[in-house]
Amino acid sequence: MRMPDTDSLRGKRYLRLHQRGRKSAANAEARVLHDLEVELDGFVPLDAGFPPSRDEALRRIAGLDTRSYRRLRDYVRGPVARVSPYITHGFVSVPEVFGAVVARGGSGPTDRFVQELAWREFFRHVWRHLGDGILSDIRDPLPGVDYGNSLPSDILTATTGVPVIDASVRELYDTGYLHNHQRMWLASYIVHLRKVHWRVGADWMYSHLLDGDLPSNHLSWQWIASTFSRRPYLFNAENVQRFATHLSSRGTAIDCSYEELGEIAASNQQIAAERGPRDAAVTPPQLHPLPAGTCPSDVVPTVAAGQSVAWVHPWSLGQRPSAERVIGVIHTPFHTRFPWSAQRWDFVMTALREVCDEVWVGDLHKLARAQAGCGVDVQATLYPGYRDAIDTLASPSRAEPRLTPDPADLKPSFSRFWEHVLATRAVNFAPAA
Repeated sequence: MRMPDTDSLRGKRYLRLHQRGRKSAANAEARVLHDLEVELDGFVPLDAGFPPSRDEALRRIAGLDTRSYRRLRDYVRGPVARVSPYITHGFVSVPEVFGAVVARGGSGPTDRFVQELAWREFFRHVWRHLGDGILSDIRDPLPGVDYGNSLPSDILTATTGVPVIDASVRELYDTGYLHNHQRMWLASYIVHLRKVHWRVGADWMYSHLLDGDLPSNHLSWQWIASTFSRRPYLFNAENVQRFATHLSSRGTAIDCSYEELGEIAASNQQIAAERGPRDAAVTPPQLHPLPAGTCPSDVVPTVAAGQSVAWVHPWSLGQRPSAERVIGVIHTPFHTRFPWSAQRWDFVMTALREVCDEVWVGDLHKLARAQAGCGVDVQATLYPGYRDAIDTLASPSRAEPRLTPDPADLKPSFSRFWEHVLATRAVNFAPAA
């Protein structure tokens, strides 16, 4: 397009109008951003903590503003539900949450909150088909890129000098929770800029998150790393500025174009920690293979003849089973492999002790052999070790509640999975009469 001659009268008038238009657009954008900040400031945040009870989970679901969620969930200070720890640990099920949301009306297949639930179902679908394969590269990583097998100390201590990264690490440690955008930004920074293998970062984040769900967490890290997607997920300072102005990271290593970030991701160039002043280092919380004050038990609980027995594991912490004797179970080999923070153990054990008569800690296969013929009532799970021990029981386990039917063949993408689910018409979006 040929620009007018700015030396001519017409050209000068064009230039004034053009500059006025740009200024007007900038002012309009500033007003929109200001109004957005005012709206975000108006949301009353949910409790910072996560009281480990089913009643609290139901309270949060009842208080979810789905309309605001649809518009503003991508903003770090937006009205997110904060119910994921309760879903992960079975205080409430995905079908239960879905039913509560649909009952209000206005939810359909493209609803943002419904799709968040559907993504969880998709990740579990992939887990059912691949098993422990989700813990390894599903697709080839970016060619020619070498990834390290440990997290740099500046990431672990929140001293990278990149505000959004350091603030997110501190929040993870302090609360056991992060907004989805912060999880994605952290993972992208760790994998693509610091060149750490996604599995290292995924294991680290899983251990600290109260809602750490093995398939959701590890497959999300793979999606970001491009071993479960077609391209790497990248973000920059402009993206942070849009969705988290309070974590502005202008002038740091992420303050560059997506083209530049893509070149870094595809190479062995590794970004170092920022130079200059930064906040004091934090001490990473220790990870523990066992809950505080417990040790593996050599004594297997005996069951009286005719007594009904139920097991409750860390992913089925909802209502107490109707059995006469309810035993909470902790399978030590799994937690040696995937240790948890004290904060997560406290969340789980408080609820476990509330719904159980006793808690047994040890190799669950030993308990399964002793109680194989007792008709144990237990919910199925895919978590390694737990799954295998439960499968040895003579009585069939209760199926894990599901929102969607599980396709017989592996659907490699969420879109393919969701299309299949909708075609079956198994998910009812109509409010109950």
